[in-house]
Amino acid sequence: DEKPIIDILVYNLKKEGYNTLEATDGEMGINVALEARPDLILLDIMLPKVDGLTVCNKVKQVYNVPILMISARDEEVDKIVGLELGADDYITKPFSMDELVARISAHLRREERKHEASSLRFDDELIINYDSHTVFYKEKQLEFSNKEFEIIRLLSQNAGMVFDRETIYEKLWGYDGEGDSIVVKEHIRKIRNKLSAYTDKNYIQTVWGVGYRWEK
Repeated sequence: DEKPIIDILVYNLKKEGYNTLEATDGEMGINVALEARPDLILLDIMLPKVDGLTVCNKVKQVYNVPILMISARDEEVDKIVGLELGADDYITKPFSMDELVARISAHLRREERKHEASSLRFDDELIINYDSHTVFYKEKQLEFSNKEFEIIRLLSQNAGMVFDRETIYEKLWGYDGEGDSIVVKEHIRKIRNKLSAYTDKNYIQTVWGVGYRWEK
């Protein structure tokens, strides 16, 4: 939230070849993170409106991104709470740009390796390519809308985990989405119809009274 520090960070990170997005309070930070889905987040703990620990928790509930917490306080309890809420690293002000850039680079390399390992999913003869947003069954490409594919991505990358309609809606349409979670039911119906044209296997299971899950 301190403009001079933001300006220094932006200047140095752009020099290193990174594109940046800025937010000066926690509420703005949540919105920017969920809309733009950056590759890595630098997150101050002490922020106006919504504190950094809450921002970390809310963002991590929606998508898995490396979060490097920044704080002027060097208290052990802050580090423990931040790490428990999903933070990946912790750096205390004042810090050197060389150290910060080195940590950012290390986390991005780690994410790239993880991404390469998880860009494809094979379920019998169904292949999901998360990079190209494509789904194949026995070498035949199935056509899905963006939202349909995002539902497939969410459920298949968390196979066996049950998601209720409200949670799916929040994760894909956002907390401020204008609509109703009933659209999730309609999207899942369309996904099932497209899959049923090629296979009898029910990849998306309904857990009655709870929600949906991808068969593990």
